[in-house]
Amino acid sequence: MPNLWVIFTTGLIAGGLSCAAVQGGLLATALAQDEEAHPVNSRAPGVTAFLVAKLISHAALGAVLGWLGSVFELTPRVQAVGLGFISIFMVGTALSFLNVHPIFRYFVIQPPRFLTRYIRGRAKSGGIFAPAFIGLFSIFIPCGTTQAMMALAAATGNPLWGMAVLSVFVVGTAPLFFLLGISIDVIQATLKGAFGVVAASLIFILAVVNMNAALQLYGSPVTLRSIATSVYCTFSFCSQTVNSGEATKTPVITFSRSGYTVDNQVIRRGETINLTLTNTSGGGCIQAFTIPQLGVRQVVPLGTTKTLTFVAPNETGELGFSCSMGMYGGSFTVVQ
Repeated sequence: MPNLWVIFTTGLIAGGLSCAAVQGGLLATALAQDEEAHPVNSRAPGVTAFLVAKLISHAALGAVLGWLGSVFELTPRVQAVGLGFISIFMVGTALSFLNVHPIFRYFVIQPPRFLTRYIRGRAKSGGIFAPAFIGLFSIFIPCGTTQAMMALAAATGNPLWGMAVLSVFVVGTAPLFFLLGISIDVIQATLKGAFGVVAASLIFILAVVNMNAALQLYGSPVTLRSIATSVYCTFSFCSQTVNSGEATKTPVITFSRSGYTVDNQVIRRGETINLTLTNTSGGGCIQAFTIPQLGVRQVVPLGTTKTLTFVAPNETGELGFSCSMGMYGGSFTVVQ
């Protein structure tokens, strides 16, 4: 499952500024028009109407994107390829923030010009409905960071998680939009340079996390965790992770909040394996266990135990397993 705290922080630091650069001018125009017509009015109701409408539209969009990601019953490896492309898109978005090369501007999707002109026209109409209208239709003028979050929402393959991703992101952008009541121009001029680097850094972190999930979901023995373990064991003594005893036909994997624990990960090639899956405290995507290379999966709800039977590959080496989103995983070692 996506790390909602990272997503909130991205909205708070990166999304607020990048979205203010794209949508802030429209909101400032609407607030100025209302202020001109009603000088005694506070800007707070207008900003609130904008944010509430924006939250509603983005929550709905996230649900639709999550649903679209679940329309087809995709194999774990196809899901992994999709996550890989999304990670590349995120890296391109981050590099566009840093103006590394003009080619990366193509990673920022532009809405049709007629739609942008129409929304700008509505912003000049004034009244509290103008900010609400801009917020509702802000999904059609997304900033680069929002586009990265939209891709992440689709990657969840779940309407509720897709809704959560975009909702948490929009909530994160709220504080900076409230500062529009002071001056959007001052905010942009003062903070744009520093926050551009932070925005790129946060999106890059999300890209790395998703690429690691893609590798895990694909069943690759090479992941960030395996690389970190290898580097650590190169400079420091660490015990072997592979059970040194005899190969087993009846391994047991225990699900916990932190992931999966295998009692004996050594299995023999070509043998029929009766795997016991016991979920003691694992919630979220940990409950959806899969062995990508074999295309098998089993949902084990919290507090239950299930058995999964499969035939070990004929090739020796690592046989990876993970949760349905590649966030948690491990491996068997297939021996002769």
